[in-house]
Amino acid sequence: MASLPPSPPKQPHIVVLSSLFPSSVQPGAGLFIRERMFRVAREMPLAVVAPTPWFPLQGLIRRGKPGFRPGAPNYEKQAGVDVWYPRFLSFPGLFKQLDGLMLALGTLPRLRQLKKAGRLDLIDAHFAFPDGYAASLLSRWLKVPFTITLRGTETRHIADRRLAARLLRGVSRATQVFSVSDSLRQLLLARGARPEHIEVIGNGVDTVRFAPRDRAACRAALAIPDSAHVLISVGGLVPRKGFHRVIERLPQLRTTCPELLFLVVGGSSAEGNYRPELERQVEELGLTDCVRFLGPRQPDELAAILSAADVFVLATANEGWANVFLEAMACGLPVVTTDVGGNREVVCRDELGIVVPFGDGEALGQAIKESLQRPWDRAAIRRYAEDNAWDERVARLCRHFRRIAGSTGEDNG
Repeated sequence: MASLPPSPPKQPHIVVLSSLFPSSVQPGAGLFIRERMFRVAREMPLAVVAPTPWFPLQGLIRRGKPGFRPGAPNYEKQAGVDVWYPRFLSFPGLFKQLDGLMLALGTLPRLRQLKKAGRLDLIDAHFAFPDGYAASLLSRWLKVPFTITLRGTETRHIADRRLAARLLRGVSRATQVFSVSDSLRQLLLARGARPEHIEVIGNGVDTVRFAPRDRAACRAALAIPDSAHVLISVGGLVPRKGFHRVIERLPQLRTTCPELLFLVVGGSSAEGNYRPELERQVEELGLTDCVRFLGPRQPDELAAILSAADVFVLATANEGWANVFLEAMACGLPVVTTDVGGNREVVCRDELGIVVPFGDGEALGQAIKESLQRPWDRAAIRRYAEDNAWDERVARLCRHFRRIAGSTGEDNG
């Protein structure tokens, strides 16, 4: 009798822990986390616990600030993945050093249920604080390993004396730390982290979803003249993203590019909503015919909008690894951005775009002007994006998860 083929190895059950994750209430929050981890979910069982900050009087604040902590449903099913949104106590602006502990306590009942059901072998936390520190506590309480992904907020948190010690404690306790950029890795190494403990696994890009579309058709759909010079920025409408820094350069740029148009794609985020201030700036500078606010758009809509533009620009104050750069490049756009975080790691060659010092408005304006005049090799820009597709990065993540959970052929549920 022929022997039966061996059973495939059982995969570890991963629970993603992230306080920034999309929901029906905030569909644009943390898309870069879902994009990465839902690809992991194709290889192994995965659930998401996305804690939501809450305190008793936040409804009063929302009367004056409608976008403040809009909340989330208790549960959603997204692409076949279970996503829970438990609340945790968090006072806005106060006692932030307690957020990690409160987040851990708020999520403990759900994680305990998942472990009892055999659905928790490893906690995968995103952002070192409060999520990573919370994972370090949950790991001890539930006796499961955990990983942390550094994503960019670490730059701000590690400079805060109230938070730095907890952030570093969580990182030191993690079985493995991933970083979306080498700049974040170096930030932690400078504070004593072990080099072998942190591996850079950047984000990738979906080169099927993001691909060049017919330029004329895309412009026609947005009522953009074919002769216009079109800039585009995509991101949450918050000061950190720097839309206002681009807008302030437009009057000077229009002297040489009279048909200049700036498309602003995005809406409010967990950091707030800066759109009223941006609209006021546009009005004061006499740019109402030059700047278009297109609002938040779904990922499937972005390729057509990007394909209508000539140059992608983001004068950001801080980034870990900006997925949107690769998305723009996949559509053939060069990128103009600031030399912060991991930006130079993405825009790493002259043929991909121009990186300028942060805070240098003259340099930013000159770079935008040059980018509109330079004959870019858009096919080469697209090839670079293809070299940064998701497959290899997700495979590396999965190898780590299997190693850490010890599940190469064994049942750890």
